[in-house]
Amino acid sequence: MQDPLSTSPHARAVSGVFGVQPAEGSSELLYVLTPTSCLLVGPQNLVSITTMSLSPYFVASYLEHGTWFHQELSDPCIFKLAHGEPLWKLAEHDASFDALINNGMVSDTSFIMDIAIKEGGGVFQGITSLIDVAGGLGAAAQAISKEFPHVEYTVLDLDHVIAKAPTGTNVKYIAGDMFESIPRANAVFLKWFLHDWGHDDCVKILRNCKKAIPPRDAGGKVIILDIVFGAGQSNVKHTEVQASFDVYMMIINGIERDELEWKMMFSEAGFTDYKIIPVLGFRSIIKVYP
Repeated sequence: MQDPLSTSPHARAVSGVFGVQPAEGSSELLYVLTPTSCLLVGPQNLVSITTMSLSPYFVASYLEHGTWFHQELSDPCIFKLAHGEPLWKLAEHDASFDALINNGMVSDTSFIMDIAIKEGGGVFQGITSLIDVAGGLGAAAQAISKEFPHVEYTVLDLDHVIAKAPTGTNVKYIAGDMFESIPRANAVFLKWFLHDWGHDDCVKILRNCKKAIPPRDAGGKVIILDIVFGAGQSNVKHTEVQASFDVYMMIINGIERDELEWKMMFSEAGFTDYKIIPVLGFRSIIKVYP
């Protein structure tokens, strides 16, 4: 696409969002998509999660870092300092914010699940039923079902989330609280949310997962997609993304865990074994066995 307003097209390509190349048979320079800007177009784009990250809810939180650092204690977290309540509490009664979060998670899920299935899809083989805990609008379950259509899929989430769940899919939706109980299934899937909770809360969730699945020799397992700090290869881009997510973790008072910290939680929750499969950047799949 041409930019008639700029005398320096290269200036807008410095960040790598766009590239610049000569037009065929002309001396004019044209902008072209790069791998980065390709993520903002097409059916599996990341527009919704980008919109979420750049929304006033989060930008206002980033601007509270200075005030937060002058506190004697880390509580309240930066998000609560900016908005008066934690992220998930705000989502319960603010419909626009709830939609922003849910649409952002669908966007992220559509992107990461294709990669996760290609890189570690073997974790879903052999199971007959899967419960996606805190699965939102079911994007992850729907993505997995395309590759493994024989599995029975159920999404567990809070009432106000399930109320907006799509219809006409092969995914069932159940309203409930993961801290209370988790419906029984052959396997439990925990995607991209345990970093939102502290050690004791995660152990409680994992114990409920263990109660919901059969023994290992009967195919029972928990499948986690989350951050494993230090797992997989690292490069400059991975480090930059990790640093950005570090700041996000500070805002929501989240926790990034290395393998030892994950192992401690699994052991305390009563699990006997696990395996980490690096997927993309700092994200990994963890298979956990009772």
